[in-house]
Amino acid sequence: MSHDHDHDNELDPFAARVRALETILTQKGLIDPAAIDVIVDTYETKIGPRNGARVVAKAWNDPAYAEWLKRDATAAIASLGYTGRQGEHMQAVFNTETHNLVVCTLCSCYPWSVLGLPPVWYKAPPYRSRAVIDPRGVLEEFGLILPAEKKIRVWDSTAELRYLVVPMRPKGTEGWSEEQLAGLVSRDAMIGTALAKEPEGEPA
Repeated sequence: MSHDHDHDNELDPFAARVRALETILTQKGLIDPAAIDVIVDTYETKIGPRNGARVVAKAWNDPAYAEWLKRDATAAIASLGYTGRQGEHMQAVFNTETHNLVVCTLCSCYPWSVLGLPPVWYKAPPYRSRAVIDPRGVLEEFGLILPAEKKIRVWDSTAELRYLVVPMRPKGTEGWSEEQLAGLVSRDAMIGTALAKEPEGEPA
């Protein structure tokens, strides 16, 4: 698929203007960079990915929804109210005997409406280049060591299509509610650089 589109990475003119404004405001003592970092981290790792986590949890708990998600992820995700910029055309890829990993090799296409802000490493050239040629090595750098026999498939996002990894449901979560299950799903698990968290005990 074509990558002929506006690249939503940190070199965009808009991002450059934002960075310049942040620098000026910081120099004038009007903003605290540390506070901005906290806000960005909140949207990047907490608030934003909750949408995708709810999608995954519903797929785990509702076989009919899981089939819909496989067949038409865009519509299934939109049914939960998660639509918008960078998430208009979605495909869900389910981890089974194959582990899925998402990258955008030429820029940083990313489903903002489902996963929130893209992490810095997702936009970095080393990840974008190495994820395709050495996915197992990249995963190991994230602390994810998969069995040698586990196949890895890399999906390259574009402006036309973006991906959501549905990680395997952890054992010991039978009877858990969607809200409880969503707490086990991280942003990284929905990109493919991590697995869903293992339950620490019985749900409350």
